Amino acid sequence: MSFSKILVANRGEIARRVMRTAHRLGYRTVAVFSDADRDAPHVREADEAVRLGPAPAAQSYLDIEALLDAARRTGADAVHPGYGFLSERADFARACADAGLVFVGPPAEAIAAMGDKAGAKRRMLAAGVPCAPGYLGDDQTDARLAAEAEALGVPLLVKAVAGGGGRGMRLVRRFDELAAALEGARREAASAFGDGTLMLERLIDGGRHVEVQVFCDRHGNAIHLGERDCTAQRRRQKVIEEAPSPIVDAAMRAAMGRDAVAAARAVGYVGAGTVEFIVDAEGRHHFLEMNTRLQVEHPVTEAVTGLDLVEWQLRVAAGEPLPLAQDDVRFDGHAIEARLYAEDPYAGFVPQTGRVVHWRPDDARALVRVDDGIAEGGEVTPYYDAMVAKLIAHGRDRADAMRRLAAALERAPLLGVANNGAFLADLLRHPDFVQARMTTTRLDEWFDSGAPIVQRPQPDDAAWALAAAVVALRDGHPRRPAGVAGFDIALRCGDATRTVRAQPRRDGVEVTLGESMLRFDAIERDGHALRYAAHGVWRRATAVFEGNRLHLAHDGRSFVFDEPSPLPAADAGADPRRARSPVAGVVAHVAVAAGERVSAGQPLVCVEAMKMEMWQHAAADGVVAAVHVAVRDAVAAGALLVELETGD
Repeated sequence: MSFSKILVANRGEIARRVMRTAHRLGYRTVAVFSDADRDAPHVREADEAVRLGPAPAAQSYLDIEALLDAARRTGADAVHPGYGFLSERADFARACADAGLVFVGPPAEAIAAMGDKAGAKRRMLAAGVPCAPGYLGDDQTDARLAAEAEALGVPLLVKAVAGGGGRGMRLVRRFDELAAALEGARREAASAFGDGTLMLERLIDGGRHVEVQVFCDRHGNAIHLGERDCTAQRRRQKVIEEAPSPIVDAAMRAAMGRDAVAAARAVGYVGAGTVEFIVDAEGRHHFLEMNTRLQVEHPVTEAVTGLDLVEWQLRVAAGEPLPLAQDDVRFDGHAIEARLYAEDPYAGFVPQTGRVVHWRPDDARALVRVDDGIAEGGEVTPYYDAMVAKLIAHGRDRADAMRRLAAALERAPLLGVANNGAFLADLLRHPDFVQARMTTTRLDEWFDSGAPIVQRPQPDDAAWALAAAVVALRDGHPRRPAGVAGFDIALRCGDATRTVRAQPRRDGVEVTLGESMLRFDAIERDGHALRYAAHGVWRRATAVFEGNRLHLAHDGRSFVFDEPSPLPAADAGADPRRARSPVAGVVAHVAVAAGERVSAGQPLVCVEAMKMEMWQHAAADGVVAAVHVAVRDAVAAGALLVELETGD
């Protein structure tokens, strides 16, 4: 089972993470990339790199033959799948084995056994692992699923039996939502996994998501490395994970660990795996699924155990026994991971794309570990997952870890692409998180109710004034010499526009907003770093110009200011006759045809970007004049999808 060169069949931060350990252990590495990732960090850091194909994952990272060909061309003798993409595809593991490659993961049979979510639950029930009630049958007719749903009651989850990561999953709280949930989950599952088979599961409302890391070798040894709490989620996707769970005591940890190991043994597991449980209000745990791969959140387990899980994966894949027995595992302190997503948390967590104008997390590394897959000047594209980085804090206790992580998020602003960095810092300080009162649906409930934490932050007078001062002194000196009359600067941020009065002084500038005045005694810019003195107090910020736009990170908030054009801007989204794509992405479904009569609110086209489906609806009654896209078409943000004749 020996090997010397590892092809990492993935991209972004997980590819870099695997390569870091592989290089430390003396292995050579091969990166693979799509056209969208030609200049990505993981490509530059590998010993060799091979192009797979065009940007869409189906033509690159999901192309098994292209990956095997890359291994043949470079002489790689092992493949690490990372997570996502092909990591839980039994046919990929089998194809690697057939090609004589060591697959750094479990046997294909174990992947297949746990990949069939319905079959996996049957195995768990047989092994004595507690499961939530549900429907696991082969009859996939809508009538049978509806009958089983009525018997289970709501709320319930419609879930794809294949895959994972929240794909092919829909939450149903009312029976009139079931038909759309079945159709959507079936379509998404077929697209993502090639299998539209569904199962039903009774939702344990108000539950917490707690998972257990397991490891097994080829010598019959199986242990667990404690639990992770992944309760903070939006749209069934994890946002913050921590270890240990704040609700798990020693007895519960032992019980969950015992069940997790039993689950792994039930399928002849080898390597790293995660058994996911939902914990109800009474503290009872119920099996959800097993992820037959390394998890995104594995660093929190590494932090509290002091172990390198990728190293364990490589050693187990090489045929070595586990380096520790269960009684040898020790836990130290508390670790929390935050996922930095390119998404707008104040607009329903809609994915975002664009150019990274500032990403310099070194200031945060003194506080936390940073695993990232982006670089300044690079592009965040719509083709892959919206997660661009992870920040992991390890502290002596939970409060210590939370404080470090919130501070690190503020020290490492990502500018140029809308993201959830400020939201994550706010969440870490929210009473519900601090006091461990989160549930798996709490973030969605906050958004639906318009809670303060999901209200878009607005710049205060201090931020407006600082932006005006930076613009006034953009070239290192005032636009006008000291002593002359002040001048006005018009600035726009979001939907707000303000006119600010700037008065140059010998050492700085005075800024007046309405009735208030702020004097900047000094402003120093060193690249993107900004130091300024206001009324005798020195502070720091980050300021980056992108053309006429100023990206400003200030007091834990990031804003974009520009000087508006005097010409009126056309609002492309205001015309009800034209449905446009809200983001760059791929057309997943077209629900109408030319000549069809539609009603206001009727679904027209579904665009998928970064694992999220977004439907565009008719803004008015009318007739479809033209459909400009087809399924699987790539579209830009703002692209015209459908034209309507509305009779106006």
